[in-house]
Amino acid sequence: MQITIIGTDLPGRDCPASRNFPGYTNIHVGVQRRGHPDELLGLQPADAASTTWTLDCKVTGTDIADLLGPHIQGPPGGRFIYLNWGSVEADGSFDGFRRAKVMLCDIPPAVFAEALNTHRLTATLGLTDAAGQPLCARVKPERISWSAG
Repeated sequence: MQITIIGTDLPGRDCPASRNFPGYTNIHVGVQRRGHPDELLGLQPADAASTTWTLDCKVTGTDIADLLGPHIQGPPGGRFIYLNWGSVEADGSFDGFRRAKVMLCDIPPAVFAEALNTHRLTATLGLTDAAGQPLCARVKPERISWSAG
């Protein structure tokens, strides 16, 4: 199965400091490989109009808990995908400062059942929080749209 994540409404490459945010420049976002926080798939600048990542995963049963893959984190019943935010330094290194957690347990059961037939899941979400900063923490179900295709 493939999971495609479509990120829209990115916050911009530079986010100024605010009360609860120290501010960063040259911001990028990518998908974290399980167990390797510095190994990111599809690192994209945060001023892009949108971004898309496609992840391969294996379905070992008929439940969301049965999804496994190099970019899927967490235990059965708590699987998720990390979107890591950070500044890309002049030497090309990535200095991560926050992550968004896309919870697979929030996929509607009917969508997942259909995805078992299509072998594709698509998540669409805005990547800017209410304060205009990079989206972080657990992505609430109402902020993400899932489809089987």
